[in-house]
Amino acid sequence: MTTIEEFAAGFGEEPGYLDYGRVGPLSRAVRAEALGQYEALATSRFGTIDRMSAENGRVREAISALTGFSAEQISFQPNASSGLMHSAFGLTGGEVLLSAAEFPSVTYAAVRAAQAMHVVTPVWLETDHGRVTPAQLREQLTDSTTAVMVSLVDSRTGYLADIDGIRQVIGDRLLIVDAIQGFGISDVPYEVADVVVSGGQKWTRAGWGTGFLALSERAIEHLTPVFSGWVGSGPGERWDEVVDPAKDASAFTVSNADPVAEARFAAALEEVAAVGVAEISAAISDTVERVIDLADEFAVPVASSRNPAERAGIVVLEPLPEQLTVLAAALFNHGVTARMRPTSARLSVHAGTTEETLDMLRAAFTSYASAA
Repeated sequence: MTTIEEFAAGFGEEPGYLDYGRVGPLSRAVRAEALGQYEALATSRFGTIDRMSAENGRVREAISALTGFSAEQISFQPNASSGLMHSAFGLTGGEVLLSAAEFPSVTYAAVRAAQAMHVVTPVWLETDHGRVTPAQLREQLTDSTTAVMVSLVDSRTGYLADIDGIRQVIGDRLLIVDAIQGFGISDVPYEVADVVVSGGQKWTRAGWGTGFLALSERAIEHLTPVFSGWVGSGPGERWDEVVDPAKDASAFTVSNADPVAEARFAAALEEVAAVGVAEISAAISDTVERVIDLADEFAVPVASSRNPAERAGIVVLEPLPEQLTVLAAALFNHGVTARMRPTSARLSVHAGTTEETLDMLRAAFTSYASAA
């Protein structure tokens, strides 16, 4: 078991970084894993390549430990968007209910599937400023609704969706969850979903080229593996014939994955499992509270939820339009890395966010308050 202090010591980025919602700098464990794997690939001693093929099983076991899905229900993906495309194109009819304010990976998957397959229709959910709640879904479900797509954490508002409550409302309809903004830091019941998709380049700090698609037994039964390559037909090479896709999550793969990427992701998730998602979530929540307190102290308007049950690691600041440029300049001038958008600034904290980073943020807020 790893302590939260030991986990935080694995953060190697420079002070001032508050943009994990965009990309998480590689953890020390991931960097060491990548260097070791590339060294092995560079020398390619006898048996090395065969050994690297075992990384697929390793990463699926690591994902299983954090999601509750069995390893056979999980396929490695190069990114979250690929998993969403597999899911949306695999729908076999009816209407899929989702918010138009979802991150484009979600909305594009639904629309492109409708345009290409002509079997499912996207229906746009009316929301409370982009927040998808069980109550809103209950009001807008119809008999034609066969699936619901939702982000676990909304990337613009930082809102943490109640996926357990959503499951209770939608019944036996397929629930497709894009978990990328909460995976590894939000202690939620993933097993209530039929499809869970995530990438590893954000909060798990595994780098680009990492992700997964986890499917319930019902999803495996109801989704069609439209993009199913030769590796999706079961173990072993397939020559001189084309056989049907496998009856598990491996059907939703096109080719062999990058074993170094799998190893990076596995190392990151093993590190998370060693300390525990609940402990990481608690540490992040405490730091989010401190960031909100700092914003209040300097009268920087907070647009994201103050309720710990409705947030993960994102704090959204939304000053008056004429003051947003002032805030952006203050953050930049004090070395704070944040995600600036047309109407807001998004700060993303992690369990490894340091006192020095919070001091830099305080200095930026001081400058903002003086200028504003």
